[in-house]
Amino acid sequence: MTAIPRIAVFGGTGFLGRAVASRLTGSGMAVRIVARHADSAAGENPSGLVEYRAADIRDEAAVSAALRDADGVVNAVSLYVERPGGPSFEAIHVEGAGRLAALAGQTGVGSLVHISGIGADEASASPYVRARARGERRVRSAFPGAVILRPSVLFGPGDTFLRSLEMITRRLPVVPLFGRGGTRLQPVYVEDMAAGIERALQSPEARGRTFELGGAGIHTYREIIAMVLDHLHRRRLLVPVPFAAWHLLATLASILPGPPLTRDQVILMESDNVVGHGMSGFSDLGITAHAMAPLLGICLDART
Repeated sequence: MTAIPRIAVFGGTGFLGRAVASRLTGSGMAVRIVARHADSAAGENPSGLVEYRAADIRDEAAVSAALRDADGVVNAVSLYVERPGGPSFEAIHVEGAGRLAALAGQTGVGSLVHISGIGADEASASPYVRARARGERRVRSAFPGAVILRPSVLFGPGDTFLRSLEMITRRLPVVPLFGRGGTRLQPVYVEDMAAGIERALQSPEARGRTFELGGAGIHTYREIIAMVLDHLHRRRLLVPVPFAAWHLLATLASILPGPPLTRDQVILMESDNVVGHGMSGFSDLGITAHAMAPLLGICLDART
C-alpha cells in the first residue's frame, strides 16, 4: 500500500495557507497545518487528512518538531506590517525562512516550496521587499532544490485586496488613487496559486527554480477599481493623489498602533507588479491562470 504524502504547511491558517491545505487534501495528501495559533484554528476534519501543530517559525525546536516525518513543506508564513513589540520582517522573512529551509534539509524533507513575491529586491527602498529578497537567498543557500514562487497580488473569497477596495468604494464618495492609478498589477486567483504550489511540490523539473506567477490579465490600479465599481453598480470619482502625499500620510499613520497605511505599501505601489520578461510562470507548471474580472462575483458578492 502506497504511503500518503504528508505536507507541512507553515502559515496554514492564513488566506493562502487555507487554500493550499484544501487543495492538497482534495488530492489525497495529508496536511499538517503549522502556525503560531494553529490549535485555536482547528476545525472539523472529516477526511482525517488534516492535523494542526502550533509552532512559531522563530522557534527552532518547534519548527524541527513540526517537520518530523514530513515529505514536503510549504512556507506560506507572511508578515506585511511590523508592529511595536511584534516580530520583524528580518525575523520572519529572512531568519525564519532560512531556519525552516535549513531544518527541512537536515530532517530529509523531499521538497520545499517557498512563497515570496514579485519584485523581491535587496536594493529596494522597502524593508519588507528587501527582507523578502534576502529570505530567498537564505532559502536557496540552505536548500538548493527549493522552489521559489513569486506571486503578484492574490485575490479570492475572503482576501484583503478586493475586500479593502470594496470597503473604500462603499465608505468614501471619492476614491484616492496612488499617483494617477497607473501602476500595473497582475492579480493571481488564490486557487491557481494553490494549484501551482501543488505542482511545485510534485514536479522534479521545478526543483531549484524560481517562478513568477501572474494572473491572465494585467490591469492598472485605476482599471481594477473601475472593475470593482462596475460590478458593485457604484459611481465614485477617482482622484489622483501624488505619491509624495501618500508617503507623508504613511509617516503620520506610523504613530498609530494599527496603521491603516504603511510606507512599504506606498513603495510597493510605486512600481509595476507583473511577471518579468523571460521568467518561468504558470504555464511552465502546466497551469492556465484565471482572469480576475469573471471571478469578481464569487469574491465580492458575499460582502455587499
